[in-house]
Amino acid sequence: MIRPDYVLGPNDQILIRAPLVEEINERPFRIDSEGFITLPIVGRLRAGGLTVQAFEAELVTRLREFVVSPQVSISLVQFRSEPVFVVGAFKSPGIYPLHGRRTLVEMLSSLGGLQPNASRRIKVTRRADYGPINLPNAVVDPEKKVSTVEISLESLTQNVNPEEDLVLQSYDIISVDRAERVYVSGNVTKVGAIELAERDSISVAQAVTEAGGFSPYATRDKVRVLRPILGTSRRAEIVIDLKRVFEGKDVDFPLLPNDVLYVPRSSAAAILGPTGIAILTTLPYVVFTALLQ
Repeated sequence: MIRPDYVLGPNDQILIRAPLVEEINERPFRIDSEGFITLPIVGRLRAGGLTVQAFEAELVTRLREFVVSPQVSISLVQFRSEPVFVVGAFKSPGIYPLHGRRTLVEMLSSLGGLQPNASRRIKVTRRADYGPINLPNAVVDPEKKVSTVEISLESLTQNVNPEEDLVLQSYDIISVDRAERVYVSGNVTKVGAIELAERDSISVAQAVTEAGGFSPYATRDKVRVLRPILGTSRRAEIVIDLKRVFEGKDVDFPLLPNDVLYVPRSSAAAILGPTGIAILTTLPYVVFTALLQ
C-alpha cells in the first residue's frame, strides 16, 4: 500500500476513487512530464511535488465546486520508476521509487535512521528474476523464488565489508525487526528487558550485571532461566548455581532471545524480613565479643 506521504512525480499513474463523480471514479490517470494531470470536470491540476495526501486534499477542494461533500482516495497504479519496499522498525517505512543506481547505504541514509528499539541487523530480500544476492551468507528459497541476506548495520556503516553495500534492484524488500531481548525479573536492582542488539546471546552473569546486580535478599545458587518451548506457550525451567559461576567453579550459561531470567528471594529473607536479616548479619560479631567478656 502506498504511503500517504509518497511524493508524486512525472509519469506516476494514479487511480482515483471518487464515488460521487462518475467521470473520474475508478479511472487511472497519468501525471505528465511537467507534473500536471488533466481530469474531466476539474481540468488541469498540479500533482507533481505533492504528497498523495496533499493531492487528495487538493482534489477534494476542487470537487466541492461541483459536488457536495466529495470523498476522494488515491492509489498508485504504476510508479514512475520501479520501487523498493522498506518495512519494519525504520523511522520512515514505505515504498520508495528507485532512481538509477542506488546502494543500500544510500537508501538507509535517506530514511532517517532506525527506531530506538530496532535490531541492528538489516535484511534484504530479492526476487529471483533479478538475480541472486551475491554474498556468501545469502539464502536462496526456490519455492518463494527469492534470495535473502542479513547484514550487520555496524559492519555496513563502518565499511568493514564493502560488498555488503548492495546495489539495490527493483522490488527489493529492506526490512528490520525489533531488537531481540532477554528479560530479567525477581531480586535484582533493575527489573526489565535487555536488548541483545548485535549479540546472539548474553550470559546469565552479564545479564545480572546489566540489571544492576543482586538485591540484598537474592538467592544466588538457584537462579532460574525460563526458556520458551518451540511450538507451545510453555517454558522449560533451567536452574543455574550462579554462586558457583562467580566463584569460577561452573561455566556461565548463555541466555537466548526471549529467555526470562528469574532471581528468587532467599527463604531466610522471607522468614526473617529486613530486620531479621540485619540482626543475622551482625550475629557473629555479637557472639565473638560476648566470648571475650
